[in-house]
Amino acid sequence: MSQRAPIGVFDSGVGGLSVTREIRRLLPGEDILYYADSAYCPYGDKDPALIRRRERTILDFLLSLGAKLIVVACNTASSTGLEELRQISPVPVVGMEPAVKPAVNATRNGKIGVLATGVTIAGDRFASLVNRYAENTCVITQPCPGLVERVEEGKINDLETRNFLMGFLQPILDQGADTIVLGCTHYPFLRPLIEELAGPEIAVIDTGLAVARQVSRVLTENNLASQENRPGKEQFYTSGDQTRVSHVIRSLWLTDNVSVEKIPLSP
Repeated sequence: MSQRAPIGVFDSGVGGLSVTREIRRLLPGEDILYYADSAYCPYGDKDPALIRRRERTILDFLLSLGAKLIVVACNTASSTGLEELRQISPVPVVGMEPAVKPAVNATRNGKIGVLATGVTIAGDRFASLVNRYAENTCVITQPCPGLVERVEEGKINDLETRNFLMGFLQPILDQGADTIVLGCTHYPFLRPLIEELAGPEIAVIDTGLAVARQVSRVLTENNLASQENRPGKEQFYTSGDQTRVSHVIRSLWLTDNVSVEKIPLSP
């Protein structure tokens, strides 16, 4: 595998861009392929068997474009099918998990809240995280149905989203959590709003930078890190509405210089 080959990243939609932007900041010379599976978004209300099929299909697509490493930039997809992807992929696969361990280290009163999809919260990977790192910590889980869709529509700071989000935050705050984990890659785009609504005394944690650092480590360990002395490029793909997804990606990526190609990929 060539060091000049791209990194492949995918998510149920545009949420994985929160991880991709950290990869871009840390690894400015790497080319990146990003697949937003927007036609099937959100994954959080889908059957796990369907999610695993989508993961395998997208893996094959990114490998066909020469990806040297795959990032599953989705907590739900990681919870559902990460281990299977690692078994079948000929290249390294990096996944996501909610930042329970950092939150346990950060909490002052022993109470943390986790915002995530229902599939992530109910998954074995999340249960394992809590068992390993939060035995003596109160973990307050809050599924957030509909929140991913707000980000997918680019509605990250309007009044409806504020009211919607407060409905998820209030139960966590009422139970006294002093630390909140963003357990979905869509949610970091709502972080400024979450911090405003939760208040300055509440710590908010996500895993984007940690995943970017892991990508860097894996590339180095496998002698796959780019040695090119040039800025890396991005190419975006989606299974959804090309016009709508392009608009949202431009908004979240903070540039109009974005190319999005529609590649539906059959189930």
